[in-house]
Amino acid sequence: MKIYVTRKIPQIGIDVLEKAGHEVEVSPLDRPLSREELKDAVAGADGILSQLVDQIDGEILDAAGKQLKIVANYAVGFDNINIKDAQVRNVLVTNTPDILTGSVADHAFGLILAVGRRIVESDRFSRAGKYQGWQPFLLLGQDVSEKTLGIIGLGKIGSTLARRASKGFGMKVVYYDRDSVNKDLDQEIGARAVSMEELLKTSDFISVHVPLTPETKHLISTPQFELMKKTAVLINTSRGPVVDEQALLEALQKQDIFGAGIDVWEHEPELTPGLAELENIVITPHTASATIETRDNMSRVAAENINAALKGQTPPNLVKS
Repeated sequence: MKIYVTRKIPQIGIDVLEKAGHEVEVSPLDRPLSREELKDAVAGADGILSQLVDQIDGEILDAAGKQLKIVANYAVGFDNINIKDAQVRNVLVTNTPDILTGSVADHAFGLILAVGRRIVESDRFSRAGKYQGWQPFLLLGQDVSEKTLGIIGLGKIGSTLARRASKGFGMKVVYYDRDSVNKDLDQEIGARAVSMEELLKTSDFISVHVPLTPETKHLISTPQFELMKKTAVLINTSRGPVVDEQALLEALQKQDIFGAGIDVWEHEPELTPGLAELENIVITPHTASATIETRDNMSRVAAENINAALKGQTPPNLVKS
């Protein structure tokens, strides 16, 4: 069967598909396809291996044709795919959960350290030749150990970050999750479920780990920044629009919070004007899962989902809603 891959991925996934006897076509362009390019490219495909930047809806699915059986997203998130449009057309949708849990949690904690200890700012300062010798007040940051970490969204990534923070740095963990209380985690590391308001008011570091939905868009905006400590640090490795970037810009400019670390941007690949000029923010280009091991595994799992679907089996990572 024909599989269309919308952008080059690690070879392991291609090998898995070809070993199963499928014809695999990979976009030769090292950029996201335009909508028209995507419609043309997927025509006749039995399976689509998509990227999180590909907006997949009924129009794209219809362009592929009625033989299309699966869209396998090369990501844990799937907000780029209209699930209802796929279900109406009996097209399966899958993602790559679990694979990137550890790498994203590591990246989030890396941002905590980078912002709290002003590591990136210090690097720029040093490279610019500004260091003239030790000074008592030069680039003072904040301790991370023993501080309070507030986690918004206690899924697999949030829980993993909580364990790393508590066991490795002795951080006190509070969390807000509208769907659940994790009693096992509470017992294991002494984490506490609290209201969103209490989390924002009491946390020294706040890390966001929620999916992007209509309810979570701009979950963090001006009212939330106003509740935070002046010394608070906000970290976002979830989805860009969860944080109102204009409100973030204003909070950082006015020093309403100490700093921020973001791996996802509200209008990727465009950054809100003014953010890049600020010293109290660390910005990474959606690379929280960018390790060799993780990206190889994402490629393999996406391919395995396709193989299962084309055999008439239920894919291991079927998205149901």
